[in-house]
Amino acid sequence: MTIAEAPLAAVFGLAGLSLTEAERAFFKRVRPAGYILFARNINNPEQVSAMVSDLRNLTPDFEAFVLIDQEGGRVQRLKPPHWRHAPASGEFEPLYATDPAKAEAMVRLNIQLIGEELKALGIDVDCAPVADVPVPGAHDVIGDRAFSKDPAVVARLGAAVCEGLWDAGVLPVIKHIPGHGRAMSDSHLELPVVTAGLAELRAADFVPFRQLSQLPGLMFAMTAHVVYTAIDPKNPATTSPKVISEIIRGEIGFDGILISDDLGMKALAGPYDARAEAARAAGCDLMLHCDGNLADMEAVARTAGPLGARGLKALADVQSRRPRAKIADAGVAQFKILDALRQIEAKHV
Repeated sequence: MTIAEAPLAAVFGLAGLSLTEAERAFFKRVRPAGYILFARNINNPEQVSAMVSDLRNLTPDFEAFVLIDQEGGRVQRLKPPHWRHAPASGEFEPLYATDPAKAEAMVRLNIQLIGEELKALGIDVDCAPVADVPVPGAHDVIGDRAFSKDPAVVARLGAAVCEGLWDAGVLPVIKHIPGHGRAMSDSHLELPVVTAGLAELRAADFVPFRQLSQLPGLMFAMTAHVVYTAIDPKNPATTSPKVISEIIRGEIGFDGILISDDLGMKALAGPYDARAEAARAAGCDLMLHCDGNLADMEAVARTAGPLGARGLKALADVQSRRPRAKIADAGVAQFKILDALRQIEAKHV
Protein backbone atom coordinates (compact mmCIF):
# COMPACT_ATOMS: atom_id res chain seq x y z
CA MET A 1 0.00 0.00 0.00
CA THR A 2 1.32 3.45 -0.96
CA ILE A 3 -0.07 6.35 1.06
CA ALA A 4 0.00 9.68 -0.78
CA GLU A 5 0.59 11.61 2.45
CA ALA A 6 0.44 10.75 6.12
CA PRO A 7 -3.16 10.84 7.41
CA LEU A 8 -4.15 13.13 10.25
CA ALA A 9 -3.45 11.54 13.63
CA ALA A 10 -7.11 11.66 14.58
CA VAL A 11 -10.23 9.52 14.82
CA PHE A 12 -13.48 11.43 14.34
CA GLY A 13 -17.15 10.79 14.94
CA LEU A 14 -19.94 12.03 12.69
CA ALA A 15 -23.34 13.51 13.31
CA GLY A 16 -25.94 11.23 11.79
CA LEU A 17 -26.89 8.26 9.65
CA SER A 18 -25.06 9.50 6.57
CA LEU A 19 -22.33 11.97 5.73
CA THR A 20 -23.32 15.60 5.30
CA GLU A 21 -21.67 17.52 2.50
CA ALA A 22 -19.77 19.58 5.10
CA GLU A 23 -18.47 16.42 6.79
CA ARG A 24 -17.53 14.91 3.45
CA ALA A 25 -15.51 17.98 2.47
CA PHE A 26 -13.83 18.19 5.88
CA PHE A 27 -12.85 14.51 6.07
CA LYS A 28 -11.59 14.55 2.49
CA ARG A 29 -9.44 17.60 3.25
CA VAL A 30 -7.93 16.57 6.60
CA ARG A 31 -7.75 12.80 5.91
CA PRO A 32 -8.25 11.39 9.43
CA ALA A 33 -6.69 8.01 10.15
CA GLY A 34 -10.03 6.68 11.35
CA TYR A 35 -13.65 7.16 12.30
CA ILE A 36 -15.79 5.99 15.22
CA LEU A 37 -19.47 5.06 15.09
CA PHE A 38 -22.12 5.56 17.78
CA ALA A 39 -25.81 4.69 18.13
CA ARG A 40 -26.77 7.93 16.37
CA ASN A 41 -24.97 6.61 13.27
CA ILE A 42 -26.72 3.24 13.19
CA ASN A 43 -30.07 2.16 11.76
CA ASN A 44 -29.74 -1.14 9.91
CA PRO A 45 -26.96 -3.29 8.41
CA GLU A 46 -27.32 -1.93 4.88
CA GLN A 47 -27.12 1.66 6.07
CA VAL A 48 -24.05 1.01 8.28
CA SER A 49 -22.23 -0.86 5.52
CA ALA A 50 -22.93 1.98 3.09
CA MET A 51 -21.66 4.57 5.57
CA VAL A 52 -18.46 2.64 6.24
CA SER A 53 -17.84 2.28 2.51
CA ASP A 54 -18.54 5.96 1.98
CA LEU A 55 -16.05 6.94 4.67
CA ARG A 56 -13.31 4.75 3.27
CA ASN A 57 -13.86 6.01 -0.28
CA LEU A 58 -12.84 9.48 0.87
CA THR A 59 -9.21 8.32 1.08
CA PRO A 60 -8.61 5.78 -1.69
CA ASP A 61 -4.86 5.61 -0.97
CA PHE A 62 -5.35 4.06 2.48
CA GLU A 63 -7.97 2.07 4.37
CA ALA A 64 -9.08 4.24 7.28
CA PHE A 65 -9.76 2.43 10.52
CA VAL A 66 -13.42 2.29 11.53
CA LEU A 67 -13.96 1.91 15.28
CA ILE A 68 -16.94 1.14 17.48
CA ASP A 69 -17.60 0.42 21.16
CA GLN A 70 -19.21 -3.01 21.07
CA GLU A 71 -18.37 -4.45 24.49
CA GLY A 72 -21.68 -6.10 25.34
CA GLY A 73 -24.05 -5.24 28.17
CA ARG A 74 -24.83 -1.51 28.43
CA VAL A 75 -22.07 -0.50 26.01
CA GLN A 76 -23.00 -1.78 22.57
CA ARG A 77 -23.85 0.50 19.68
CA LEU A 78 -25.25 -2.30 17.49
CA LYS A 79 -28.46 -3.55 19.09
CA PRO A 80 -31.44 -5.81 18.43
CA PRO A 81 -33.35 -6.43 16.28
CA HIS A 82 -30.57 -6.37 13.69
CA TRP A 83 -27.77 -7.51 16.00
CA ARG A 84 -27.47 -9.87 18.96
CA HIS A 85 -27.64 -8.52 22.49
CA ALA A 86 -24.34 -9.64 24.02
CA PRO A 87 -23.77 -10.09 27.75
CA ALA A 88 -21.72 -7.65 29.81
CA SER A 89 -18.20 -8.70 30.71
CA GLY A 90 -19.07 -8.94 34.39
CA GLU A 91 -21.69 -11.60 33.68
CA PHE A 92 -18.93 -14.13 32.99
CA GLU A 93 -17.40 -13.85 36.46
CA PRO A 94 -19.75 -16.38 38.17
CA LEU A 95 -18.92 -18.95 35.49
CA TYR A 96 -15.21 -18.24 35.93
CA ALA A 97 -15.53 -18.95 39.65
CA THR A 98 -16.74 -22.49 38.92
CA ASP A 99 -15.03 -23.29 35.62
CA PRO A 100 -12.28 -20.86 34.51
CA ALA A 101 -11.53 -22.71 31.27
CA LYS A 102 -15.17 -22.75 30.21
CA ALA A 103 -15.56 -19.05 31.06
CA GLU A 104 -12.53 -18.25 28.97
CA ALA A 105 -13.92 -20.24 26.04
CA MET A 106 -17.33 -18.59 26.33
CA VAL A 107 -15.82 -15.09 26.48
CA ARG A 108 -13.78 -15.84 23.39
CA LEU A 109 -16.75 -17.23 21.50
CA ASN A 110 -19.00 -14.34 22.55
CA ILE A 111 -16.56 -11.72 21.30
CA GLN A 112 -15.83 -13.71 18.17
CA LEU A 113 -19.53 -13.58 17.33
CA ILE A 114 -19.43 -9.82 17.94
CA GLY A 115 -16.39 -9.61 15.71
CA GLU A 116 -18.19 -11.46 12.94
CA GLU A 117 -21.03 -8.93 13.11
CA LEU A 118 -18.58 -6.03 12.92
CA LYS A 119 -16.58 -7.50 10.09
CA ALA A 120 -19.72 -8.02 8.04
CA LEU A 121 -20.29 -4.26 8.22
CA GLY A 122 -16.71 -3.34 7.36
CA ILE A 123 -15.91 -2.23 10.93
CA ASP A 124 -12.39 -3.37 11.74
CA VAL A 125 -11.64 -2.05 15.26
CA ASP A 126 -13.61 -2.82 18.44
CA CYS A 127 -12.87 -0.69 21.51
CA ALA A 128 -12.71 -3.71 23.82
CA PRO A 129 -11.73 -5.26 26.16
CA VAL A 130 -12.16 -3.10 29.24
CA ALA A 131 -9.11 -4.14 31.26
CA ASP A 132 -9.86 -1.95 34.27
CA VAL A 133 -9.97 -3.42 37.78
CA PRO A 134 -12.82 -1.86 39.81
CA VAL A 135 -12.43 -1.31 43.54
CA PRO A 136 -15.23 -1.11 46.13
CA GLY A 137 -16.84 2.32 46.13
CA ALA A 138 -15.65 3.27 42.65
CA HIS A 139 -18.01 5.03 40.27
CA ASP A 140 -20.09 2.57 38.27
CA VAL A 141 -19.03 4.07 34.93
CA ILE A 142 -16.88 0.92 34.73
CA GLY A 143 -18.88 -1.50 36.90
CA ASP A 144 -19.92 -4.62 35.02
CA ARG A 145 -18.01 -3.49 31.94
CA ALA A 146 -15.04 -5.03 33.77
CA PHE A 147 -14.64 -8.79 34.08
CA SER A 148 -13.71 -8.90 37.73
CA LYS A 149 -12.15 -7.15 40.71
CA ASP A 150 -9.31 -9.68 40.46
CA PRO A 151 -6.57 -8.40 38.11
CA ALA A 152 -5.52 -11.93 37.18
CA VAL A 153 -9.05 -12.76 36.02
CA VAL A 154 -9.29 -9.49 34.09
CA ALA A 155 -6.02 -10.28 32.35
CA ARG A 156 -7.01 -13.82 31.41
CA LEU A 157 -10.46 -12.96 30.11
CA GLY A 158 -9.17 -9.78 28.46
CA ALA A 159 -6.73 -11.93 26.51
CA ALA A 160 -9.64 -14.13 25.41
CA VAL A 161 -11.36 -11.03 24.03
CA CYS A 162 -8.28 -10.03 22.05
CA GLU A 163 -7.92 -13.54 20.66
CA GLY A 164 -11.60 -13.80 19.72
CA LEU A 165 -11.56 -10.48 17.88
CA TRP A 166 -8.39 -11.40 16.02
CA ASP A 167 -10.00 -14.67 14.97
CA ALA A 168 -12.85 -12.67 13.44
CA GLY A 169 -10.44 -10.32 11.67
CA VAL A 170 -11.12 -7.37 13.97
CA LEU A 171 -8.57 -5.39 15.98
CA PRO A 172 -9.04 -4.97 19.76
CA VAL A 173 -8.37 -1.83 21.81
CA ILE A 174 -7.44 -2.41 25.45
CA LYS A 175 -8.81 0.33 27.70
CA HIS A 176 -8.49 2.47 29.79
CA ILE A 177 -4.74 2.33 30.25
CA PRO A 178 -3.20 2.48 32.88
CA GLY A 179 -6.48 1.83 34.73
CA HIS A 180 -9.85 3.51 35.37
CA GLY A 181 -11.06 1.10 38.07
CA ARG A 182 -10.29 3.32 41.07
CA ALA A 183 -12.01 6.42 39.72
CA MET A 184 -14.65 7.77 42.08
CA SER A 185 -16.22 9.90 39.36
CA ASP A 186 -17.19 9.60 35.71
CA SER A 187 -14.58 11.11 33.38
CA HIS A 188 -17.37 11.93 30.92
CA LEU A 189 -18.52 14.51 33.46
CA GLU A 190 -15.48 15.50 35.54
CA LEU A 191 -11.81 14.72 36.10
CA PRO A 192 -11.28 11.71 38.41
CA VAL A 193 -8.32 11.87 40.77
CA VAL A 194 -6.83 8.61 42.05
CA THR A 195 -4.71 8.94 45.20
CA ALA A 196 -3.58 5.31 45.53
CA GLY A 197 0.13 4.77 45.97
CA LEU A 198 2.30 3.48 43.18
CA ALA A 199 2.71 0.10 44.90
CA GLU A 200 -1.08 -0.37 44.94
CA LEU A 201 -1.38 0.58 41.28
CA ARG A 202 1.41 -1.81 40.33
CA ALA A 203 -0.14 -4.67 42.30
CA ALA A 204 -3.59 -4.37 40.73
CA ASP A 205 -4.44 -1.69 38.16
CA PHE A 206 -1.39 -2.13 35.94
CA VAL A 207 -1.44 -5.94 36.00
CA PRO A 208 -3.97 -6.65 33.21
CA PHE A 209 -2.48 -3.98 30.94
CA ARG A 210 1.02 -5.30 31.52
CA GLN A 211 0.00 -8.84 30.63
CA LEU A 212 -2.15 -7.87 27.65
CA SER A 213 0.64 -5.68 26.29
CA GLN A 214 2.72 -8.83 25.85
CA LEU A 215 0.22 -10.37 23.43
CA PRO A 216 1.80 -10.69 19.97
CA GLY A 217 0.07 -8.40 17.52
CA LEU A 218 -1.67 -6.11 20.01
CA MET A 219 -2.01 -2.84 18.12
CA PHE A 220 -4.19 -0.42 20.13
CA ALA A 221 -4.74 0.88 23.66
CA MET A 222 -6.90 3.78 24.85
CA THR A 223 -5.89 6.15 27.62
CA ALA A 224 -7.72 7.03 30.82
CA HIS A 225 -8.68 10.65 31.55
CA VAL A 226 -7.60 10.07 35.16
CA VAL A 227 -5.06 11.83 37.37
CA TYR A 228 -2.79 9.49 39.35
CA THR A 229 -1.30 11.67 42.08
CA ALA A 230 1.49 9.17 42.81
CA ILE A 231 2.78 9.65 39.26
CA ASP A 232 1.65 13.09 38.02
CA PRO A 233 -0.49 15.13 40.42
CA LYS A 234 -1.49 17.68 37.77
CA ASN A 235 -2.21 15.96 34.47
CA PRO A 236 -4.52 13.06 33.54
CA ALA A 237 -2.85 10.14 31.80
CA THR A 238 -3.98 11.33 28.37
CA THR A 239 -1.98 14.56 28.64
CA SER A 240 0.78 13.42 30.99
CA PRO A 241 4.19 12.79 29.38
CA LYS A 242 5.28 11.14 32.63
CA VAL A 243 2.38 8.66 32.80
CA ILE A 244 2.74 7.77 29.13
CA SER A 245 6.54 7.48 28.98
CA GLU A 246 7.29 6.02 32.40
CA ILE A 247 4.20 3.90 33.06
CA ILE A 248 2.36 3.05 29.82
CA ARG A 249 5.44 2.74 27.61
CA GLY A 250 7.84 1.89 30.42
CA GLU A 251 6.50 -0.26 33.27
CA ILE A 252 3.49 -1.63 31.42
CA GLY A 253 5.44 -2.07 28.20
CA PHE A 254 2.75 -1.13 25.68
CA ASP A 255 4.47 -0.22 22.41
CA GLY A 256 1.50 -0.06 20.03
CA ILE A 257 -0.81 2.75 18.94
CA LEU A 258 -1.99 4.83 21.89
CA ILE A 259 -5.41 6.42 21.33
CA SER A 260 -6.60 9.21 23.58
CA ASP A 261 -9.99 8.74 25.15
CA ASP A 262 -12.56 11.18 23.76
CA LEU A 263 -11.17 14.72 23.82
CA GLY A 264 -14.74 15.96 24.23
CA MET A 265 -15.16 14.52 27.70
CA LYS A 266 -15.47 17.00 30.58
CA ALA A 267 -12.49 15.51 32.39
CA LEU A 268 -10.39 17.65 30.05
CA ALA A 269 -10.41 21.44 29.98
CA GLY A 270 -9.56 24.15 27.51
CA PRO A 271 -10.18 24.62 23.79
CA TYR A 272 -10.07 21.58 21.55
CA ASP A 273 -6.92 22.54 19.69
CA ALA A 274 -5.11 22.80 23.05
CA ARG A 275 -6.49 19.44 24.18
CA ALA A 276 -5.28 17.73 21.01
CA GLU A 277 -1.92 19.45 21.22
CA ALA A 278 -1.45 18.37 24.85
CA ALA A 279 -2.39 14.76 24.11
CA ARG A 280 -0.03 14.67 21.12
CA ALA A 281 2.82 16.23 23.10
CA ALA A 282 2.29 13.73 25.94
CA GLY A 283 2.72 10.78 23.57
CA CYS A 284 -0.70 9.81 22.20
CA ASP A 285 -0.54 8.54 18.63
CA LEU A 286 -4.21 9.16 17.74
CA MET A 287 -6.49 11.91 19.03
CA LEU A 288 -10.10 10.76 19.45
CA HIS A 289 -13.04 13.15 19.09
CA CYS A 290 -16.45 11.54 19.18
CA ASP A 291 -19.51 13.80 19.13
CA GLY A 292 -19.42 14.83 15.48
CA ASN A 293 -19.32 18.59 16.16
CA LEU A 294 -17.63 19.92 13.04
CA ALA A 295 -16.24 23.12 14.58
CA ASP A 296 -14.59 21.15 17.39
CA MET A 297 -13.17 18.64 14.92
CA GLU A 298 -11.70 21.51 12.92
CA ALA A 299 -9.93 22.66 16.08
CA VAL A 300 -8.58 19.16 16.77
CA ALA A 301 -7.36 18.91 13.19
CA ARG A 302 -5.30 22.08 13.58
CA THR A 303 -3.00 20.53 16.19
CA ALA A 304 -3.34 16.74 15.94
CA GLY A 305 -0.51 16.56 13.41
CA PRO A 306 0.28 13.80 10.91
CA LEU A 307 0.15 10.14 11.81
CA GLY A 308 3.55 9.00 13.06
CA ALA A 309 5.65 5.97 12.19
CA ARG A 310 3.79 3.60 14.53
CA GLY A 311 0.45 4.55 13.04
CA LEU A 312 1.66 4.30 9.46
CA LYS A 313 3.01 0.84 10.14
CA ALA A 314 -0.33 -0.17 11.67
CA LEU A 315 -2.18 0.96 8.55
CA ALA A 316 0.21 -1.05 6.40
CA ASP A 317 -0.13 -4.11 8.64
CA VAL A 318 -3.94 -4.22 8.59
CA GLN A 319 -4.00 -6.56 5.61
CA SER A 320 -1.74 -9.05 7.39
CA ARG A 321 -4.02 -9.61 10.38
CA ARG A 322 -4.47 -13.06 11.75
CA PRO A 323 -6.65 -15.21 9.46
CA ARG A 324 -10.29 -15.67 10.30
CA ALA A 325 -11.14 -18.83 12.17
CA LYS A 326 -14.37 -20.66 11.44
CA ILE A 327 -16.78 -20.65 14.36
CA ALA A 328 -17.90 -24.21 14.90
CA ASP A 329 -21.67 -24.72 14.88
CA ALA A 330 -21.36 -26.66 18.12
CA GLY A 331 -19.65 -23.69 19.74
CA VAL A 332 -22.37 -21.30 18.65
CA ALA A 333 -25.02 -23.67 19.98
CA GLN A 334 -23.20 -23.99 23.29
CA PHE A 335 -23.01 -20.24 23.67
CA LYS A 336 -26.69 -19.78 22.81
CA ILE A 337 -27.61 -22.32 25.49
CA LEU A 338 -25.45 -20.50 28.02
CA ASP A 339 -26.95 -17.17 27.01
CA ALA A 340 -30.49 -18.54 27.37
CA LEU A 341 -29.68 -19.88 30.84
CA ARG A 342 -28.23 -16.50 31.78
CA GLN A 343 -31.45 -14.75 30.79
CA ILE A 344 -33.59 -17.29 32.67
CA GLU A 345 -31.45 -16.85 35.79
CA ALA A 346 -31.70 -13.05 35.50
CA LYS A 347 -35.51 -13.26 35.60
CA HIS A 348 -35.38 -15.14 38.89
CA VAL A 349 -32.95 -12.85 40.70
